[in-house]
Amino acid sequence: MKKFLHLADLHIGRKLGDYPLLEDQKQVLQQAVKIAETCDEVLIAGDIYDKSNPSTEAMAVFDDFLTKLYELNKPVHMISGNHDAFGRISYFGKILEKNQITVPVSFTGTLHAVNSPDDEIQIYLLPFITPIRVKAIYKDEKIESYQDAVEIVLKHSEISQDKINLLVAHQFITGGTKSDEEFSVGGLDNINASVFDIFDYVALGHLHKPQQCSRETIRYAGSPLKYSLSEEHQKKSFTVIEIHDKNNININLIPVELPHDVRTIKGNFQELFAMPRTEDYVFIILTDENPEPDARVILRNNFPNMIQFQIENSKMQISQPVFVTESLEQKSPLDMLSAFYPDITDTQKQIAREIFEELQEEEF
Repeated sequence: MKKFLHLADLHIGRKLGDYPLLEDQKQVLQQAVKIAETCDEVLIAGDIYDKSNPSTEAMAVFDDFLTKLYELNKPVHMISGNHDAFGRISYFGKILEKNQITVPVSFTGTLHAVNSPDDEIQIYLLPFITPIRVKAIYKDEKIESYQDAVEIVLKHSEISQDKINLLVAHQFITGGTKSDEEFSVGGLDNINASVFDIFDYVALGHLHKPQQCSRETIRYAGSPLKYSLSEEHQKKSFTVIEIHDKNNININLIPVELPHDVRTIKGNFQELFAMPRTEDYVFIILTDENPEPDARVILRNNFPNMIQFQIENSKMQISQPVFVTESLEQKSPLDMLSAFYPDITDTQKQIAREIFEELQEEEF
């Protein structure tokens, strides 16, 4: 039996509203290290950083995490996600591999097979790919969608059916439950889970809710922290896979101990004022018909990490962020385009996405 810790969507360096989450991320990564002690290897399925150009502080947090795993003698196999710059994640890749940290240093159009001392289990790595990236390699192939791109890569990869095959990937699988900030443009980035039939376990990243797709062994690990209000009811967990043989793979979900929860609190001023102080990230909904003029300021004594404040009564329903809920540096070019042109269609979004992706390909 062999055990793997499956992680994804760390988004190191992210903010929730104006609140940096680096300290929260350090704490959950320390929890991951403790779980890794009981596992043989670690899989990280992309979106390691929140931005393609991460801060030095974010890089230091991830460096510390990898160092601790190295000190435990735990091999790590990781890929870049759509939030990561491929070149920055794979930088020093050859040196890392000599220290049991595997990351594809380039995308050649095929899966990156990890050289494993285990003769029964074969691990394959597939960083986040786009139709443009795959089309650049296979110019004569018809590649119009993400599904086409993945199918072409798998077609050109040698995959042994005699081994227990594990795939680490970062894509959107049809049927997956998204958070508000995760969207699919016209369905063109959807991939049917059936393309992964040859794999015994698929370690996915991209969607923040822990979940299976099609079958139990095609799984999103989910993000270890709640990164938006739309995730407040999600139960965050670490995914541990126990592999006995092809037909005996067990999935164990270990709850994450959240340093701060993300939740909505609703009530009148007296009810909210009487509540104990909490440092959770909260969305406050005030229901008074005649609210106190300074209600928001006063309630911040009880709720110092208030990320949004709203008055909701029979007269009005006014939503006003206490702070800027998302700074420009957190927004993707497509997010900003959609905000500037609210009537943009899915087709136009797809064209814009392809342009932005092509520019990113040229940069990295």
